[in-house]
Amino acid sequence: MITTASVEFPANGVNGMGHLAQPDGPGPHPAVIVIQEWWGLDDHIKSIADRFAAEGFVALAPDLYHGEFATEPDEARKLVMNMNRQQAIKDLTGALAYLQSLPQVAPKKVGCIGFCMGGSLTLALAAASPDIAAAAPFYAGLQPPAEELAKIQAEMFCAFGANDGGIPLENVQKFEANLKSSDRNAIVKVYDGAPHSFFNDTRDSYRPEAAKDAWDRSLALFQRVLK
Repeated sequence: MITTASVEFPANGVNGMGHLAQPDGPGPHPAVIVIQEWWGLDDHIKSIADRFAAEGFVALAPDLYHGEFATEPDEARKLVMNMNRQQAIKDLTGALAYLQSLPQVAPKKVGCIGFCMGGSLTLALAAASPDIAAAAPFYAGLQPPAEELAKIQAEMFCAFGANDGGIPLENVQKFEANLKSSDRNAIVKVYDGAPHSFFNDTRDSYRPEAAKDAWDRSLALFQRVLK
């Protein structure tokens, strides 16, 4: 059994908000941040947080659009364009601090997983904070330069689709080369036949086999690292 709640937390002088899911029982439990796709904090992202809670994690999905979400690509595009990326990083840093403040959370090193826009923000948060110990960016189109990747201390599993029309394979190869050149502890997995957003089971892009493998690998990473 799990419990869920809408929560608020300090985020650099403003209030962040999000969906918190946690196992029943006092813990201690490891913690994971779940970062939204460009659609916003929709039921799909909440369900991922709930899946982590069912596996024994305290999971927080921050609402980077502060109450707004999209169902159509044009709406999502507008929300992304209007999002202040620096404030989003502050919201995520606030979410990290909030999880670390919870008495039922241990260790205080936290995991992070994100999808599409959230995959890119997963990399950015891991570069910004050494307290992210494990990270799983899925189809991160905006990838930090090599000097930013070199700041990441987290162990990573990075998932991409071979048929992703928005992320050419040469970009993925460059990303992997940058990880290797900076000696980061990371696995990059490209799923044959998988398009962008292959993990989202509410979209036509969903590919069950790739999604299951990526979930299993991410979960195993968090279970091993966040002891």
